[in-house]
Amino acid sequence: MTTHVDAGEDIIAESSTVDNTDNITSAAHLTPQPPDSQLPARDRHTWRLFADWCAAHDQLSLPASSELLARFLSAHLAGTATQRRRISVIDTVHHRHGFPAPGRSEDIRAALDETRRARRGDLAARAGEVISRLPETGWPAGLFARRDAMILTLAATGLTYTQITVLRICDVTADPVTDALHVDTIDRARAATPLGLVAAGVSPVQVHRRWMEVLGFSDRYFSTHMLATCMDTGDGSELAGHDGRIDPADQRPLLTPIDRWGHTPLTATPLTARAVADITAAHLTGQAPRHIRPPVRKNPESESPTMQAADVEPLGDDYYEHGIAARKHAHDTLGSVTSALDEIEDRADRLLAELLELIDGPL
Repeated sequence: MTTHVDAGEDIIAESSTVDNTDNITSAAHLTPQPPDSQLPARDRHTWRLFADWCAAHDQLSLPASSELLARFLSAHLAGTATQRRRISVIDTVHHRHGFPAPGRSEDIRAALDETRRARRGDLAARAGEVISRLPETGWPAGLFARRDAMILTLAATGLTYTQITVLRICDVTADPVTDALHVDTIDRARAATPLGLVAAGVSPVQVHRRWMEVLGFSDRYFSTHMLATCMDTGDGSELAGHDGRIDPADQRPLLTPIDRWGHTPLTATPLTARAVADITAAHLTGQAPRHIRPPVRKNPESESPTMQAADVEPLGDDYYEHGIAARKHAHDTLGSVTSALDEIEDRADRLLAELLELIDGPL
């Protein structure tokens, strides 16, 4: 009997142990885990350093912006290897929590690579010089200038041509306070227009607005002729206000092809990476086409020598009689056409019936 009681006590004790274990496991799942809980011990110090610095500056460490990460790296100077390790740890935490990695920004990459930083600065200066010389009016030169200025501005951010190609309208945000454009690509890379563009006398926000005006006008008026007339007679501000027609969340391609007559595709079609590369290279090397007005297409009849008014013979008295007689003759000649067509239709019906009878008949 004692044996049974002891067995029962063991069962009860085991049951309690299991219940307590389950409760502890459930509580562990319900309790929010710290962001660095899955990091190796050697990386937790890096994350806590970043989190403490963000808290001291009243900023969120998760998610963090690329600008905030750049400020953190500037406040904690170290060797390139150490800075790369810090960026890797911070990006890992963001990735595990489903946030974009701030370390994938072009600004962060340039901060760690002196050669890359120098190349971006040179590209921004050259792009700014080219953009400032692009025409603001005229057709179709003004249209190409607005789009190409947008391409050069994006190229100055350090994004690849492939990344620029897949950009959508919603991926670019204008910041009028800092006069900069912030870009979030589909592959979660982040970039911003460099200060070198502003130093070169170019406003990235204005470049973006002027291209949005073209897209907004095209949404309102589906006529290239109307756009050509408006831009050809304007002073550069003829499309003002049409950028408000564009939804900031629009997912259509940001950049589209334009043919020599100024026509864009009826359906939203993005530029290819090759086209973006060619346009950028042509402008930076001074070999961009002038985009002059295409020649007006003339009708063959209009190419014949114009007759002088004095050479035109006046209408004769029998002009109307001749016209009436011609129409009467045509009526008499074509009067039997209806009966001829009816006969042809009857013959076609008979042939079809015979064909069906042949198909359905015994073999």
